[in-house]
Amino acid sequence: MIRPLLILRLLTMPCLWISLVQLVFAELSFMLFKDRVGDAFFVPALTTFMLALPLLFAFQKYPLPSVNVREAMLFASLTWLVVGILGAIPIINVTHVSFTDGVFESISALTTTGATILSGLDNMPPSFLMYRQFLQWMGGLGVVIFVVAILPMLNIGGMRLLKAETPGPIKDDKLSPRVSSTTRYLWMVYLSITVLCAIAYYLAGMSLFDAIGHSFTTVSTGGFSTHDASMGYFDSRLILWICNLFMVLGAINFALHYRVYIARSIKLYWQDEETHGFVWIITVVALLLALFLLQSRSEEGVWNAITQAFFHVISFITSTGFAATDFGAWPAVTSIVLIFVGYIGGCAGSTAGGNKVIRNIISLKSISMEVKRLVHPNGVFTMKFQGRRISDDVRHSVMGFMCVAAMVTVFFTVLLMMTGMSFMASLSATAACLNVLGPGFAELGNNFSPLSDTGTWLMSFAMILGRLEYFTVLVLFLPALWRH
Repeated sequence: MIRPLLILRLLTMPCLWISLVQLVFAELSFMLFKDRVGDAFFVPALTTFMLALPLLFAFQKYPLPSVNVREAMLFASLTWLVVGILGAIPIINVTHVSFTDGVFESISALTTTGATILSGLDNMPPSFLMYRQFLQWMGGLGVVIFVVAILPMLNIGGMRLLKAETPGPIKDDKLSPRVSSTTRYLWMVYLSITVLCAIAYYLAGMSLFDAIGHSFTTVSTGGFSTHDASMGYFDSRLILWICNLFMVLGAINFALHYRVYIARSIKLYWQDEETHGFVWIITVVALLLALFLLQSRSEEGVWNAITQAFFHVISFITSTGFAATDFGAWPAVTSIVLIFVGYIGGCAGSTAGGNKVIRNIISLKSISMEVKRLVHPNGVFTMKFQGRRISDDVRHSVMGFMCVAAMVTVFFTVLLMMTGMSFMASLSATAACLNVLGPGFAELGNNFSPLSDTGTWLMSFAMILGRLEYFTVLVLFLPALWRH
């Protein structure tokens, strides 16, 4: 049974949070940047606050019981939609884009997709650019996880919210007996890596503004930049390799980061099967791509080819979506390779998108086990991951997820083609939004502005669908969910 008043009361918290964020950026515009767009933040912030706060107090008389599975999934989905719409208002006020494009840009930021309909970023107000960057950082570990972290009263049902929000097939691994403590630990790790990234960027030659802004979108694997040329603006190999390091850190399980910190042992990274496989995939694909770029003369110089190959493979596999050159001008096969690694994705429990490395490993092991059963029909086989037996439930859910990912990709690609986009543009846009990746190809090589309004709404929905890993959203369309 779904309790509407409970959902409404829960939604007041992310609404109050986004209003607070906008109020802070209004003050930054007035007091620090002095770029005269403070009202674009202040008016929607005050309006949202004035509406949400009375609702919060109005429902105080209703006890806040445990959140059930249905309510957790509905709350997670509605949070991204509601915050996406509220976050769009300053974007619309500053850039004067349509409501459709503003919501797309906001959802792209919050889901850390990085797809954009904007151009001319270099000339936009600094407070707006930093707001756009911060939305990605805020969405990195999820608005819902933030809500669980600051609401100890949700601790009984908090794990249900955490499961609905957290990417990955295995979600019962807690750092603390209390869910609110677990999420606070994750945010501490997230903040620490972001600070280190900003310092590294600044020391490598970025301005303080760019260093902070790009640290937000690197660690969150979001990919927004304060410049139209993205990371290519800085023309620095050192910055690209620093970016590589922190994109990888953002795409590794944050619970593993915490355990490495507690144990003071970096060897835990290599002992983790998923992280081990993740690094190997990056290394092999990037080296092969570098050889191809040299052979096709797409990039000159061995070191430059290696740098560009590693940067773009990492950018796509982590679903960050930064660019350092016009990779759309590379041979067509490279586009397929980059889209493919985007589907592989990062590690579960990270800010990265895609299908996640753990699912790919389990899928390959499942296929291998089925082949062995064909050869040895009477044999007894056990599949393990990280030394632990993988239950049939997890194996079946992983294979189901991979099938759904493939079918949804085909579905959205066909729908986009029906709006008039080419096959390559439709496929790359679908892959970019479902994997919360960002860059497109063909007509969408520069940005997503060529999309029709229908296509833009489709891709906005695809971003939320991909961010919540399909099932959390798709289950809302089942009539059985709404039956008492």
